[in-house]
Amino acid sequence: MDFYNTDYYTNRELSWVRFNARVLSEAKDKEIELFERLKFLSITASNLDEFFMVRVASLKDMVHAGYNKKDIAGLKAGEQLNLLYPVLHDFVKDQYSCYRMLAKECQKKGLVMVERHEDLKAEDGEFVDRYFTDHVYPVLTPMAVDSSRPFPLIKNKSLNICALLVKKGKDPSKEKHLEFATVQVPSVLPRLVKLEDKDGQQRVIRLEEVIERNMHRLFLNYDVLGSAPFQIMRNADLTIEEEEAEDLLKEIEKQIRKRQWGEAIRLEVEKGIDKRLLKTLKQELAISDEDIYEIDGPLDLTFLMKVYGLEGFDGYRHSSPAPSEVPQIPAGSDVFAAIRAGDILLHHPYQSFRPVVDFIRQAAEDPDVLAIKQTLYRVSGNSPIVRALAEAAENGKQVSVLVELKARFDEENNIGWARMLEKAGCHVIYGLVGLKTHCKIALVVRREEDGIRRYVHLGTGNYNDATARLYTDMGLLTCSESVGEDATAVFNMLSGYSEPLGWNELSLAPLWLKKRLLKLIRRETAAARAGRQSGIRAKMNSLCDPDVIAALYEASAAGVKIDLLVRGICCLKVGIKGVSENIRVYSIVGNYLEHGRIFVFENDCEPEVYLASADWMPRNLERRVEIMFPLREPALKQRVIHILDMQFADNVKKHTLLSGGEYRKEKIGKNENRLSCQELFEEEARRMTEKRKGKKASRRFIPRSHIDE
Repeated sequence: MDFYNTDYYTNRELSWVRFNARVLSEAKDKEIELFERLKFLSITASNLDEFFMVRVASLKDMVHAGYNKKDIAGLKAGEQLNLLYPVLHDFVKDQYSCYRMLAKECQKKGLVMVERHEDLKAEDGEFVDRYFTDHVYPVLTPMAVDSSRPFPLIKNKSLNICALLVKKGKDPSKEKHLEFATVQVPSVLPRLVKLEDKDGQQRVIRLEEVIERNMHRLFLNYDVLGSAPFQIMRNADLTIEEEEAEDLLKEIEKQIRKRQWGEAIRLEVEKGIDKRLLKTLKQELAISDEDIYEIDGPLDLTFLMKVYGLEGFDGYRHSSPAPSEVPQIPAGSDVFAAIRAGDILLHHPYQSFRPVVDFIRQAAEDPDVLAIKQTLYRVSGNSPIVRALAEAAENGKQVSVLVELKARFDEENNIGWARMLEKAGCHVIYGLVGLKTHCKIALVVRREEDGIRRYVHLGTGNYNDATARLYTDMGLLTCSESVGEDATAVFNMLSGYSEPLGWNELSLAPLWLKKRLLKLIRRETAAARAGRQSGIRAKMNSLCDPDVIAALYEASAAGVKIDLLVRGICCLKVGIKGVSENIRVYSIVGNYLEHGRIFVFENDCEPEVYLASADWMPRNLERRVEIMFPLREPALKQRVIHILDMQFADNVKKHTLLSGGEYRKEKIGKNENRLSCQELFEEEARRMTEKRKGKKASRRFIPRSHIDE
């Protein structure tokens, strides 16, 4: 049987839109706190922006280049775009239908979002005009377009207002007298302007409405015949010729600047815009009708994240508990002593990310630590881990850091960190040519009484203390000798040309991980055919690698029961007779972003459990440096299996993939208890901490230099 038959696969881009629709379904869910629903709607807008800037832009590039290779579902780039256009337009309409519903709900709860400046009453108009004069007018730069002033370069994602003008005394009915102008809504000012509270309600108006109300003051001696906000999205997918670049850092900096001026791929305009303004925008931006979105509401719904943060509405937000302490490593304890006592499994955000920070921070301070080596993909804006690495180098330790400069939309941030680390004396590697380094690994080499010992952290998520409170991820702290040897080999491979002949525990992409993964799937297939116990359960962000999907189809056809938890893109189809009847696919969308990668293989009643940084996608398995690692301790394996058990049992946030490609959200049965896995894990983490509090505290960390004193 041909398991690569394109009829068995869903188009990747269409699957992504369905994922964003699941996020939008959270914004529509009346069981969720009102401001959380605003947040989810904002997230759909941010997701959609990136989808246009990268995925739609990439498809357009393929069309321009005449690239005719078909995708996993048998579609050429042009065919994919034609499939997407109506779906995306319908999705945007759905977003704004949801927005109008939420705006009405907000008004009932005491928050009025003034939609149009024309709706302002006299006293509010006076306040807005004063605000414009005092705070906005000095910042604005109106741009006229005429024979001596060409159409300005409109920056990617910037919000602008265009205007149709006629000089006073000229006949506005004559086209030759009409002039076009535009002004950028300054991003340095708050998007939300707070009006005076009235009748016990908070009231806000958007900055673009404040400016549009006062457009006549920007163009003296002209009449403003019409004006409207607009926003463009440009191709932001960097094209970097790494082999040709003499200095990768400088090349990426150059490409980042180009990102602002890439091809326009989406134009959003206010519904009802003057057709003459729209015609000018369309011509000057060289954009086609299918890429124009006439918006019935405020442009750029990401402003709702600012609404989410307004004070006075705590009762309408989800109250997440603070992350629990990791029982084995209470605050202030010696991380290295705790790791020597046994491998430690971390489950974020339910458990604190602090032990990971302390792992690096204590290593920086400990005079017995000789070297620290770490990969960094995305870090927070004020990263304590980066500061600790810099401190370690200043303390004379050998510090090697691989900073992945090609982490999309984090390039500038990572360039800044890389330069800071270099100044501190760290040896900084800027990733590998042709590959992104996406693995999460940190190695500490420590001199101890019985010799050199290596301590390792491996994780499924980034070394980012901010997102560690929002993303569900897992990590392992270990001083296993075999893992330590592998970790050393990883860094030698990243920093030089040393490629090990074999590995003790770790499986690395792009050379070994996919082979290992396919081997594990095929082992389950062989077990099923031989009548032995078999099964595969896996959790990941995305599934679209054709070789992996074909192997899963073959396993299913052989009788292997396969349960998959795929948060986002899933190109696998369920319910195909003789192909995928034994495969079930679910997706969880909740308060936390499901980000961990967990793979469990039944192995004839002796389950093997793996964690990984990699999704089952071609880019992860073939074009990135990724790590998959096993859990050996029985208690840790059982804990991870329990986590999967609870996620598959979720009946609050789980969606089920149907044979037609759509998803159905779970409904709680009459005699069924409510089970939200995210809420359950919060409670379990709290109980684990409380249970441990009664036991003897771990030894506190005191650097040897302090002991000597």
